[in-house]
Formats: sequence, structure tokens, C-alpha cells
Amino acid sequence: MEQSKSTPASEISLKEVILKFNDWAKYLFSKWLWLLGCAFLGSIIGITYSIVKKPVYTAKSVFALDDSGISGGLSDYAGVASMIGLNIGGGNNGLFSGDNILELYKSRSMLAKALMTERIFEGRKQLLVERYIDSYKLRKNWTYNPGLENISFRNFGKLSLIQDSVLNEIVKEINKKILSVSKPDKSLNIIYVETKSTDQLFAQVFNDLVVGNVNDFYIQGKTKKALQNLAVLQHQTDSVRRALNSAISGVANTIEVNPNPNLSRQSLKVPTQRKQIDAEANKAILVELVKSLEMSKVALRKETPLIQVIDVPVLPLEKTRFGKWKGLLIGGFLGGFLSSMFLLFRKMFSEILK
Repeated sequence: MEQSKSTPASEISLKEVILKFNDWAKYLFSKWLWLLGCAFLGSIIGITYSIVKKPVYTAKSVFALDDSGISGGLSDYAGVASMIGLNIGGGNNGLFSGDNILELYKSRSMLAKALMTERIFEGRKQLLVERYIDSYKLRKNWTYNPGLENISFRNFGKLSLIQDSVLNEIVKEINKKILSVSKPDKSLNIIYVETKSTDQLFAQVFNDLVVGNVNDFYIQGKTKKALQNLAVLQHQTDSVRRALNSAISGVANTIEVNPNPNLSRQSLKVPTQRKQIDAEANKAILVELVKSLEMSKVALRKETPLIQVIDVPVLPLEKTRFGKWKGLLIGGFLGGFLSSMFLLFRKMFSEILK
């Protein structure tokens, strides 16, 4: 008996829902002229937006990175050299290993360095940070802030607190909206760096500067230890070579001073023998140092990552616009949809108050 009672109740509830939707549909149909007007108004707004909105230019750099570093037989030499206190390079570079180069592009120091670089735009020299401020008309937003309205970065010295704060905010905006760095295929070391901006010249120059600065910094970081080891070995080799040359000269001088020594006075041979021992010792040391120096040079070449540029941004850049047809359709849809929601909520609210 209870099931028979519950079944009609559920049928009535479903029937009421269908009737309610039917009622709403009739109500909206009765307001078709209002909805059509709102959709038309939305289309006009969408077309106006597509005309007013500036196109976005994309500057893209593509390069291949090979940072395999020291490997094979050379790593074995590095291990043997480390046993006698020599380091010819190789090993883990910490910060400069793996995909960490991608994070360098997002760092404040790299972006700030690019922004504080001066380039020629439309016939006049201009810092990129000031080009950014002019392109995005930031000074209009700073009209009521006397400290920012006339701010300039051309002092080229230590930045003031206000300048540093503005630069930080611009770096954040660039990281969020303008710059993107990706490595689409994890199995390939091909990196894409894209800069999107409404200013075509800024997008191209900024992209070139960031890619150049980061790649140079990456190469310097990867080869820093190898260069230091090479400099130390070169200094030691030069010092020993000078000492060897001095010892050879000393042997010759002592022989010239006493060309026919008295065989009964063996002490006269001591200076010559000392110089000869010094020369032989320095010669042996120099041979080993030269070997280590050459190995260090090979290690430096191995440690230096190869960055092969595949594509660079060239004017005119790829342009993306918000099309008029797109604005027409999206604006018309949003106008009709939002006006329908407004009418339905007003009807529901009026029914609740009855």
C-alpha cells in the first residue's frame, strides 16, 4: 500500500517539474523581443571589443640544448685524477643540471637584466622597462601617485626603493602574462621561449635579450668549475716551466764558472749537481702538469653545453586578433543568456513573494 502511494507522488513531482520548465519556456518566449534586443546589444558590444582590442604579437625562440657533459673514458680519467688531488671537471653541476635552465627564465635577475637594457626603438634609445611602461600606458594608472607618475630608470645606478618595487611588479606581470617557457617533448632537449605582447617591437627585443642572457649565464655556470681548474693548472704549469728554465740556466752558469773542476775537490761539483737535480725534478713535474692541463682542456670542452638556435623571432611577428565574427557570436550569446537568466530569476523572485 505504501508503494502505491509513493508512486503517484513521484509522478506528480516529475510532472510539476516538467510543467515548471514549460512555464519558464513560455515566459521566455513571450519576452522574445526583449531577448532579441539584448542579444543584439551584446553583439554590438562584442564587435566593438574586437575593434578596440589590440592584437597580440608572439615572439618565439626555439633552441636545442645538449648538456650531456663529461662522459665515457674521460670520466674515468677524472676519477683517477681526483685520487692524486686533481679535479679536471665533470660531475654534477647542481643548479645547472637537468631542466633547471627553464627556471632561470622565470628568475627576477634575468628578467630585470633584460628590462634594464637599452635598445633603439623607432629611432630613439629607450630602456625596455620604460618601453613596457609606455606600451601598456601604466603612467595613466599612476596619475594620482606623485612618486610614480614621472618615474625614470635612466640613472643606471642603484635602484631606489620605488624603482625596485615597480620593477618587481613588472617582472611578476611578465612571468604571469607575457613570458612562457616550455619543453613540449620531455625526451628531447628542445626548448621554446615565447613572448606575447601588444607591442611587436618590445616582444621581439625582449625575447632576444632574455634568451641571450639566460643561455650565456647557463654556459658560464656549467663551465665555471672547469675554468677555475684550468686556470689553476695553467698557473702551476707556467710556474714549473719558469723554475725548469731557471734550473737549466743555473746548470749552464755553474759549468761556465768552473769548466774544468779539480777532481780532488768534489765540493765544486755540488752546485752543478743541485741545479741538475732541480731541473730533472721540474721536468718530471712539468710532464705530469702538461698531461693534466690537456685533460682539463678536454674536460672544459666536454662541460661546455651546446646551444643550437633553431628559430628566432623575425618581424613581422605572428599576430592574433579577437575577430569580429567571434565578437559578434560570443557577444550575442552572452547577451541572450544573461538576459534570460535575469528574467527567470526575476520571475522566480516574484513568485516567492506572492
